[in-house]
Amino acid sequence: MKTDIKICGLKTPEAIDRALKRGATHIGFIFFEKSPRYVEPDVAAKLAEPARGKAKIVAVVVDPTNDDLDEIVSLLKPDILQLHGNESPEHVLTIKALYGLPVMKVFSVRTADDLRRVEAYIGIADRFLFDAKAPKGSELPGGNGISFDWSLLGWLDGSIDYMLSGGLNKDNVADALVKTKARGIDVSSGVETEPGVKSVAMIDEFFDAVERAETPVTASGS
Repeated sequence: MKTDIKICGLKTPEAIDRALKRGATHIGFIFFEKSPRYVEPDVAAKLAEPARGKAKIVAVVVDPTNDDLDEIVSLLKPDILQLHGNESPEHVLTIKALYGLPVMKVFSVRTADDLRRVEAYIGIADRFLFDAKAPKGSELPGGNGISFDWSLLGWLDGSIDYMLSGGLNKDNVADALVKTKARGIDVSSGVETEPGVKSVAMIDEFFDAVERAETPVTASGS
C-alpha cells in the first residue's frame, strides 16, 4: 500500500506544483496567525486551485471560532478540516455536522498518556494525526521540527487510521515508516530551509526517501 504523503504549511505555487508532481496525496494550509506558515484564506484558495482533484486540500486550524471556519470553508473549500487545538469530542461532532467535512484530529504526544486521549475520539474523528508535543516556550502547536518516541504508538489498534508528523525529514522517514506502520506521513519543517520557506529540492529529497523505503528489496543472486 502506498503511503499517504501530506506536505503542510504551503505558501508558494512552486512548492505546491512540486508536491503535486511528486505525488502528494494531501496539501495543507495553516490558518494559525502565530505560525510562519500562516496564509490568509483568500490566498490559500488561489494557491489550492491546481490541487483540486489531484490531492486532498487540508485546512489546518487551532481552536477556531465559527466565524473563522465559515470564512475558511467558504473561500478554500477544503476536503478535510485538521483540528490542531483542544477541541472536545462534542465540538468535533458539531464541526462535522456544520460543515459536512471529514475531520482529522491532531494529538500532541510526549507520553503514553497523551495517546490515550485518542480513545474518546474513536468513531468521531475520521483520521488522527500524531505530532510531537511543542517544546517549552514554543507558541506553535506543530511544525517545531521535533519527533516523539514512536514506540509509544505500539499499543494502538491496527484499525486506527493515522498520519505521523513531528520532525520527519529525508533522513528519518524510512525508519519512521518501518517502526510505526503509519498509513500516512505529514512533513512541514523537514522540507524547509527556514521556518515557512519550503525548498523544492528538499521536497524532492523527501519523496525520493519515501520511494526508496517503499521499494521491495530483492535478494542478490536470485
